[in-house]
Amino acid sequence: MRTNLTVLAALAIASAASAQTTAAPTTLTVITHDSFDVDKKLIAAFETQNRAKVRFIKGGDAGELLNRLILTRRAPIADVVYGLDNSLLPRARQAGILQPYKSPLLSRVPAAYHLSEDGLLNTVDYGFVALNYDRAWFEKNSVPLPKSLDDLKTPTYAKLTVVQSPATSSPGLAFLLATVNHYGETGAWQWWRAARQGGMKVTRGWSDAYYKDFTRNGGKYPIVLSYASSPAAEVFYADGFNPTKLPAQSPTGNLFLPGSTYTQLEGVGILKGTKQAALARKFVDFMLSAPVQSDIPTRMWIYPAVKGTPLNPVFTFAQEPQPTTVKAEIAANPQRLVDAWVTQVLRAR
Repeated sequence: MRTNLTVLAALAIASAASAQTTAAPTTLTVITHDSFDVDKKLIAAFETQNRAKVRFIKGGDAGELLNRLILTRRAPIADVVYGLDNSLLPRARQAGILQPYKSPLLSRVPAAYHLSEDGLLNTVDYGFVALNYDRAWFEKNSVPLPKSLDDLKTPTYAKLTVVQSPATSSPGLAFLLATVNHYGETGAWQWWRAARQGGMKVTRGWSDAYYKDFTRNGGKYPIVLSYASSPAAEVFYADGFNPTKLPAQSPTGNLFLPGSTYTQLEGVGILKGTKQAALARKFVDFMLSAPVQSDIPTRMWIYPAVKGTPLNPVFTFAQEPQPTTVKAEIAANPQRLVDAWVTQVLRAR
C-alpha cells in the first residue's frame, strides 16, 4: 500500500506540473491610440518570453483615448496605456488613472525628454507637430505659401487648411497650445475664430484629416496639421521607394510658421487597478528596448526616445523645427484651454 501511495503521489505531482506548463498564458491588455504600430514578430517574442498573450485595444486619437480611460477608471478596461503625451499628462494625473513605474531603461532617454519623474508615463518617442503642405497642389495652382499664422487665418489660406480638434486629438491640442503660447489667450481665440470663419476645417482626429481631407489622399485641403516627419513617410511609401536612391525632395513639405510647432513626447504607463502589474512593468520595459525603439521610426513616423537608436536614411526628409518653449502656465492645465476653446471658438457665433 505504501508503494501505491508513493506512486499516486508521484503521478499527482507530475499531473500538476503538466497542468502548469500547459496552462493558458496570462493576458495583458494594452490600450493605444489608433496610430500605434509595432512589428507583430516583436510582440510575439514578448509573448513567448513572458508566457503571455497581449491583447490590444485601439482607443481612437489620443484625446479620445484619455476620455475613455477617465470614464472607465472605476473599472479599468486595460492594464497598460500607450500614446498619452505631454499635453495630456496633466489631465491624466489629475484624474488619477495611472500608477507609477519608472523603467530602468529610462536612463537611456535624454533627461530633456522625460515625461514625468514620478514614473506615471515613460517616454517612448517624440515628434514635432507641424503643418504640412502638398507641394504639387501649390505648384499647380501657383499659390505662394503662407509665411505666418496671420496669413493662415485669412480666407486665402484658411479655406485650404484642415486641423484636428484639441478636444479629441493630441496633435490638435498641441496646435492649440502652440497658438495660445504665440498669441496669448485672447489673441488665440481671435485667430481661431477668424480661421474658422475663413474656411479652416476642424476634424475629430488625425486620421480623418490626413487620409480623407488632405489633397495628397484625395481630399480638398492642401495644408494639414500633422508631423514634421510626415514628409519622410510620404517618400517611404511612394511607389518604387529605394533607400539607396532617395528623391531630391519629398512630395509634401513642412510649414514651420512661427508659433505653429510643438514638441510632443509620447509615453507608456501602467493603469491603476491592473491585476497584472508585474507583466505590465515588463511591457513598459519592452517598449523602451532596442528592437522596439529601432522599429518605431518607420512604423509610427516619430523619433525613438532612446538616444543613439539608428534611423532609416529616409529620415533626411524629416525636418526638425527650432523647439519653442511653451510657457509653464499653459502646459500646466491644458484642459482649461480646451474648455475655453469650445466656448470661445467652437460655440461662438
